[in-house]
Amino acid sequence: MSTKWPQLDHLEWRESCSALHLYLQIVGKYRLAHTPWLNHAWNATFYVTPTGLTSSTIPDGPGIEFRFNFLEHKIVGTCGSGRAAMFALGPTTVAAFRANFVQLITDLGGTSSFNDTPNEVPDPVPFREDHRDRPYDRDSVQRYHQALVAIDRVMGRFRTSFLDKFSPVHLFWGALDLAVTRFSGRRAPLHPAGVPSLPDDVAREAYDREVSSAGFWPGGNGIDYPAFYAYAYPVPGGYRSALIRPDAAFWHDGLSEFILPYDAVQSAADPDEALMAFLVPTYEAAADLGKWDRDLLECAQGQPRQVRRQNASLEKAAPTPSDVKVEREDGASKGRYHLVIDGHEAEMTYSRAGAGMIIIDHTEVSAALRGRKIRERLVRQATDDARRKKSSSYQSARSRRQSSTAILNGTTCLAGPRRDVQ
Repeated sequence: MSTKWPQLDHLEWRESCSALHLYLQIVGKYRLAHTPWLNHAWNATFYVTPTGLTSSTIPDGPGIEFRFNFLEHKIVGTCGSGRAAMFALGPTTVAAFRANFVQLITDLGGTSSFNDTPNEVPDPVPFREDHRDRPYDRDSVQRYHQALVAIDRVMGRFRTSFLDKFSPVHLFWGALDLAVTRFSGRRAPLHPAGVPSLPDDVAREAYDREVSSAGFWPGGNGIDYPAFYAYAYPVPGGYRSALIRPDAAFWHDGLSEFILPYDAVQSAADPDEALMAFLVPTYEAAADLGKWDRDLLECAQGQPRQVRRQNASLEKAAPTPSDVKVEREDGASKGRYHLVIDGHEAEMTYSRAGAGMIIIDHTEVSAALRGRKIRERLVRQATDDARRKKSSSYQSARSRRQSSTAILNGTTCLAGPRRDVQ
């Protein structure tokens, strides 16, 4: 499947984006009011469709679903009794949108009760009292939707290499972010909460487990351009200093998250792989530094029509065949460790930082070898070589102490956090 990644300019459609954000909040709050609570507020989100966004079925009245259609610019409601109703999306006020939506609920046999105040926006005005004229830029909305479809596809592929608890790819209407989250399986420290216009108990419940999360904003939330983000809670030591790809990614001190501008992905030769190159190492930095049980939690990336075996987690932990030798190619300033299994290669490259020190640049493992402890095998070989060099130094020059230190990169793909191994 191929989907074009459109250009996005937040400043060009900032006012239309703000209006759409509030419209999604109105519909999202209706869903929240009539759906039993699901962990981490997953009962309130939207999901990407080929034409826009859907609420999925809301258990009110005969059962109701609302779809934002960004190709025909309308919101459509359907219900279990077979009725359908809609109204057009266009320039209007938030109060007028709310009134139209309430009528839509009534026409479909639902109960039009929901909280009337926006969340996670500065200076919130109740929906029914917001009479400011709002624009609606049809072309920008369509480009935004096209970007969501492309991002949803890549995040969906990213989900498949994780076995334990993880979220759907879903859009949170509070911050207007499309997000996907992985969980370590352990409890997290009590979150400090204090998110503007968000109840503290909601924030604390959202982060009551250790997470590694990534997502996409169209703009806002502290930045004036569309961007991807990644964060961990709790933040493990050394996380912000982890080596992350692509090169355009950086740590944002104000947000305490890694940021990758959307433009860097959109303009890449392969945007899908550019985004995956951000999702993988940010997760691996969180998992390695947070000491997640990656052998238990991960698996090879899912493939169409290939059923995953029941003992996938045990299969992932299977060791590398003992007869496969790790080769070392050592140059004056750079070198690498590598091995080949069934025609698939893995390598760990390094640079020399002195007579007794190497710095690992990055580790890259073929997707076909994921789950076979390849990273550990390469690291072990580098560590063993460092120890042998140290032992040789002691034997040849007992009067002086020499030691070698290998600074090892902890990722299985592209790049990641650094560790010191003596």
